[in-house]
Amino acid sequence: MIQRARLIGAEREEVIIKHIDLSSSRENHRGWGGDISHQRKVRSYQVETAFYRAFAMQCDEHCRVPKFIAAHEKEDQGGWILVLEDLDSAKFSSRKHGVTAAEIRDCLSWLANFHATFMNSDALGLWSIGTYWHLATRPDELAAMEDGPLKEFAAEIDRRLNQTQSQTLVHGDAKVANFCFSDRDDDGQVAAVDFQYVGRGCGMKDVAYFISSCLSEKEAAEQQESLLSFYFERLQEFLAIRHIDFNFSALEHEWRELYPFAWADFCRFLSGWSPGHWKLNNYSDRITQSVIAQLTGS
Repeated sequence: MIQRARLIGAEREEVIIKHIDLSSSRENHRGWGGDISHQRKVRSYQVETAFYRAFAMQCDEHCRVPKFIAAHEKEDQGGWILVLEDLDSAKFSSRKHGVTAAEIRDCLSWLANFHATFMNSDALGLWSIGTYWHLATRPDELAAMEDGPLKEFAAEIDRRLNQTQSQTLVHGDAKVANFCFSDRDDDGQVAAVDFQYVGRGCGMKDVAYFISSCLSEKEAAEQQESLLSFYFERLQEFLAIRHIDFNFSALEHEWRELYPFAWADFCRFLSGWSPGHWKLNNYSDRITQSVIAQLTGS
């Protein structure tokens, strides 16, 4: 449960209180549940609390997140209480269902800065491998997949993404719905929320997932190269601002090659979790098939 509270006599007039009640039903609307799902959810809230406690303060105005105020674990009652800055009060009150080309770039810029900020982070207390669809945490969905090349190569796709030379923190659920846009449409500023699945990984996981959340298959195909180029330009800029000594050419080469692997990895999850999902379209199928062809040498 998330609610806004007004404080009297405090520095902040309004805050957001997030109450996580782990005693609630373990089923979700698609029928997935059970102990594995429940334990993944428990871990996700531990991770979110750890992120706000130990990592959020490193995020500047270019990758804005809610400021951490307080947290309390209610062990006997099975849950947590998180108290966070109210982004609406901080002038990030706009939420989008559809986004313009400029807003897409604003979100990609946020991701580039976030990835630059946490390049080579140890992710202490977070997921060792980020994203909510990570293979090791989704055995039921893998088992539910139809037999075929994507299922056969799921572990190899996962391995390639996890063993990339350049690792950062990925948001892990970087969809449009988790971005808060500035009240001023022309200032290009966004903030992000929902850090339950933040952890180490290749930045392409966030980029591919974000693009899947806001573009049609036709748009994703037509804009793929221009959006990737924009993201890498911003990533290079933010790494330079932070004076991070990095072989950027090697990073870009490695991550560009892994962009289709990030798509295939997410499609693997969807194929078991929701086989008829709209994101399993011609574009995602083509990009997944290109990965399988690369792995089989065909």
